[in-house]
Order: sequence, then structure tokens, then C-alpha cells
Amino acid sequence: MIQVQDFHKVYNDTPAVAGLNFAVEPGQVLGLVGPNGAGKTTTLRALAGVIPATQGRLSVAGHEVADDPVAAKRQLAYVPDDPNLFDPLTVWEHLQFFAKTYQVDGLESKGAGLLERFELIDQRDTLAQELSRGMRQKVAICCAYLHDPNALLLDEPLTGLDPRGIRTMKDSVVQRAQSGAAVIISSHMLGLVEDLCSHLLIIHRGRQLYFGPIGDARAAFADLHGDATLEEVFFRATEGAGRPENMES
Repeated sequence: MIQVQDFHKVYNDTPAVAGLNFAVEPGQVLGLVGPNGAGKTTTLRALAGVIPATQGRLSVAGHEVADDPVAAKRQLAYVPDDPNLFDPLTVWEHLQFFAKTYQVDGLESKGAGLLERFELIDQRDTLAQELSRGMRQKVAICCAYLHDPNALLLDEPLTGLDPRGIRTMKDSVVQRAQSGAAVIISSHMLGLVEDLCSHLLIIHRGRQLYFGPIGDARAAFADLHGDATLEEVFFRATEGAGRPENMES
């Protein structure tokens, strides 16, 4: 569903990402982790067609992002870490806008169901500029889910959410994957990644350190014990000496 081959991104002669190779199949949830500045958001933005790749091929549901961007974007939804809503629009008007953009039928029932699930029914007619940070995040998530995307790109999706919102968000990701969507979650919350993700991609300074099933990550680093936590794997990968012997690239 999502394929990235030899992806490079350079800003003013400074490489932000250098040679990523990975794929996410339907039903898989990929955890994208790395220190600040590793290239995580750059990768998601390139997949979403927000920025162009300097080199490489990125495709969504068989559509090349560079060559057929509209078709690729119809198949995906991208929720950035700080969603930019339209301040003069109400919550419901956001859903109307996205429904028209993606030609979604049955907005009344589908939209109302999303607002109820994410506890936004009472804010249906509230302007975006009057919403809290967490509520703005929920609106962006509802808009992303509205057209049932086959590929879902989430950058720090739990930012600003309260405990109930966190549980709802986590449950929704599981359900989307079970229905066949390919999901990428970029997060510094390693507990979230360990709970939800089937696969793991660790990057550091734009380079790929590990890609594969999350359960195999410990074995990729010979000096880690069998019950090592994901946090230990992360620090071994990003601060340890050398690369894992069985790194996929």
C-alpha cells in the first residue's frame, strides 16, 4: 500500500533524509521513530505530497506521488503534528469541506458518527479558532477518517488529547488497520509505538538504522537481551556503535 524506495531529501545542500527504503502493507501499522531532526516529518510530508522528494520513488496504493499526486492523495490522509484548521469555519463546516473535496457520500451519518466517537458533538457549530488544542487535533482526525483512506499518515497523533481521547485514538488506529488500511505513526511516545505497531522504522540523521517487524528489533542488536524494551532498542540503535547486522534496506 505504501512503498518508499531510495528516498532522499536535500534542503540547500543539507541532506534531511538519505536513502530510506521501506514498505507498509494493508493491515500493518509502522512506527516511525527517531530523535528530533531525524527526518520523520520530512518523510511523512513527502509521502503526503506536501514536499517533493529530491531523489527516489514514493507510491501510495500503486500511484506514484510525484507522477500522479491527485490519485495518490485520494488514497491517503495525513494528520500533521500541529494541524492547521480554517479558523473561520465551524467543526461541521470542516467536515463538509473535506466531504466535497474527497466526494464523500453520506456525510450526515458518517460525519455525525465521527463527531460522536471523538466527543465533538457539542462543538459541531463551534468555530475552529475557539477550540482547544486537543479539540483541534480531534477535528483533524475526523476529517482524515472521513473518506476512509487506504493509507493513514499520523505525526504525533496524541498531542493535546486527554486520556479518553487517547484511548479513542488508539482504538481507531487498530480498527483502521484491521479494516485493511496501511498506517504510519510517527511518535516520540515509544509506549504507543510498542502497543500499536506491527513494524518499526528507526531513522537517525536521515539514515535508516532498522526496518522490520517490531518483534525482531531486539534480535537485530546482538548485545540486547531477549526482554529488552523498545526504549532500550531505540537508544541502542541511535546512540550505540554500529548498525544492526540484519538491518533491512
